[in-house]
Amino acid sequence: MTTFRADMRAAAVDLLKDYADDSNIKLQVYEGRPRSIVPPTAFVDSISGTYDYLGPTTYQEKPRVQVIVLHALFDSKEAVTQADAFVDGFFTYQLDQFHAAGANTILGLVDSEDEPDYVPDWLPPEQQRTYYATRLTLEGLASGA
Repeated sequence: MTTFRADMRAAAVDLLKDYADDSNIKLQVYEGRPRSIVPPTAFVDSISGTYDYLGPTTYQEKPRVQVIVLHALFDSKEAVTQADAFVDGFFTYQLDQFHAAGANTILGLVDSEDEPDYVPDWLPPEQQRTYYATRLTLEGLASGA
């Protein structure tokens, strides 16, 4: 049985925590959507993936972990400057961590997109705020038989 999906979630969380520690950023990081938010906060928002079959029981698994990083309450100059520095720094940091999900795997940041009007719709209405956020997509690759 493969555990690559769980390994990818854990690796994404660990990468964000380690980057924050290394960069002296007070970032809260969660494996799923948090019950309350105090920026800066990051969490795994969703996981998707593909399985490419190379034979009846041989495959390549490519999960994609979508992470949301909430920088601030709105897109002020300070928030966008913080977001730019975070994404640029995280991209550089993760380049050396390509085996973060396992020795025989590859993991890397493949996409980033700003979401200047992100609203956490799973929270009760009285707790919903509009945040300046960045969606990061980490993609993994592993083979199995």
